[in-house]
Amino acid sequence: MSWLGKLSHQRAPWILLAVIATVFEATALYFQYAMDLAPCIMCIYQRTAVLGVLFAALLGCINPQNMYLRLVALASWLVASIWGFLLAKEHIMMQTTTDPFAFVCEFEPNFPSFMPLHEWLPSFFAATGDCGNIDWQFMGLSMPGWMQVIFAMMAVVAIIITLSSFFYKPKAS
Repeated sequence: MSWLGKLSHQRAPWILLAVIATVFEATALYFQYAMDLAPCIMCIYQRTAVLGVLFAALLGCINPQNMYLRLVALASWLVASIWGFLLAKEHIMMQTTTDPFAFVCEFEPNFPSFMPLHEWLPSFFAATGDCGNIDWQFMGLSMPGWMQVIFAMMAVVAIIITLSSFFYKPKAS
């Protein structure tokens, strides 16, 4: 089990996580531009959570041997994964509710005023779709259904890696 504890201390797993997050972002852009599926506000927020995972991975790549940097990267990965899971769960509830007044799908992302991402990069962060629409399904799950599964797996892996790293004692050289 020590190999599991070593993972967060090595650069390659962090690079793999960064590649995975980048593939998810590229897939989102493919759905948006190649398949012409307009992202809603909840899609944009989930896209931002994936960027949080990417940020955590890049942070872990910098110097995985540095305990403080590694802990910040692990914590960021976990927070972004849980936040994404909760967003996807709320999005599923928006899509499946029978009460049309239960949820409101905003027209513009609610990013902090000091970081209006939707104004800086509208091709990536602008929301043009409706949260209640189910425009795509695969194996019975809509896009937020799959994102909930993906974020849940990311969170579980982050928890396992984090807990394992606490029990890993590097060998003195």
